[in-house]
Amino acid sequence: MVTPHRKPHITILYCTQCNWLLRAGWMAQELLQTFGDSLGEVGLIPGTGGAFEIRLDGVLIWERKRDGGFPGPKELKQRVRDVIEPERDLGHLDRHGVEKEPKTDVPTVG
Repeated sequence: MVTPHRKPHITILYCTQCNWLLRAGWMAQELLQTFGDSLGEVGLIPGTGGAFEIRLDGVLIWERKRDGGFPGPKELKQRVRDVIEPERDLGHLDRHGVEKEPKTDVPTVG
């Protein structure tokens, strides 16, 4: 039997003792706002012991202790995008700062 394509599921395990519900909810909102209909679910899972883990279809893509803190929205969205829609452009999140040319009319010392 062939199963229809299932949309990706993301879970965010957060520590209730650390009061990280708002952080987890904000990250869920950022993902839903960016990826909308491309996701099947974004779920929040209460935990303890300083846990903050983000999984995509069960695969760990961010772990606070392993990755040195919390992800910023840019990094999190890029990690999710790289798995579910690698060809997708995230707009300003994918743009790197343009280096300015040094001014040539300013005299240099030395």
